[in-house]
Amino acid sequence: MSGAHRPGRLGGRHERALLGGSAVAVFLLAWELAGRAGLVNPIFLSVPSAIAAAARRMWRSGELMEHVRASGAEFAVGYLLAIGAAVPLGLAAGWYRRLGFVLDPFLAALNATPRVALMPLIVLWVGIGVWSKVAVIFLGAFFPICLSTFAGVRTVSDVHVRVARSFQAGDAHLFRTIVLPSCVPFILAGLRLGVGRGLVGVVVGELYGASAGLGFLVAMAGATYQTDRVFVGIGLIAGFGVLCNELLTRAEARVEAWRPPAGSPR
Repeated sequence: MSGAHRPGRLGGRHERALLGGSAVAVFLLAWELAGRAGLVNPIFLSVPSAIAAAARRMWRSGELMEHVRASGAEFAVGYLLAIGAAVPLGLAAGWYRRLGFVLDPFLAALNATPRVALMPLIVLWVGIGVWSKVAVIFLGAFFPICLSTFAGVRTVSDVHVRVARSFQAGDAHLFRTIVLPSCVPFILAGLRLGVGRGLVGVVVGELYGASAGLGFLVAMAGATYQTDRVFVGIGLIAGFGVLCNELLTRAEARVEAWRPPAGSPR
């Protein structure tokens, strides 16, 4: 067994959680001690104890749940719409070569365009309500999911397709039995990238005319130098992103378990 795969002394499946948790605890302790020693200015950088106290106050008053509900609803709608549109389009563009040629310049151009640059147009088209935030989240998550799915279709083995064609398999059967199973790891990788882009969209969207949400909380607290509240919002956004990525990573690992390793005999 190579050193890269040999379990450490802590061993078992809990080693990653223990080492990661210990690293985070040490970091927070060092941060707290630096703050209490006066090495950082509390106006610009709060300390973990103050951030936790601010979170408790906001939780008890109900303010925190209001922000979480607003951002959570916007993210869920925008992200699910992105999945529903990006996966079928990516499959179609990857499978039908001419459609891929037509869509490729548009996907590349829009993927490279910062969402902030599109925000004034989005507000002009749909207003400053909930749907403007949903639109930004949708655009943020759509492109990594679509492009990853597109790349996944391109990796499908021609040998498998030709064999299926020789048995008179139609497009629908090919998609169900060959293309889609081969693309699942790519789709999951795109979903992971889409979570991060979608959370950026939450913050960007709530900078324009929002009255609630974690992005709104961060913006308003930053404008009034309440750094403890700023870190509450940032921590919740980061924590939600980590949770989503962990769930998708586990789903990806389950999918990879049945895929043959590279170079293995067929």
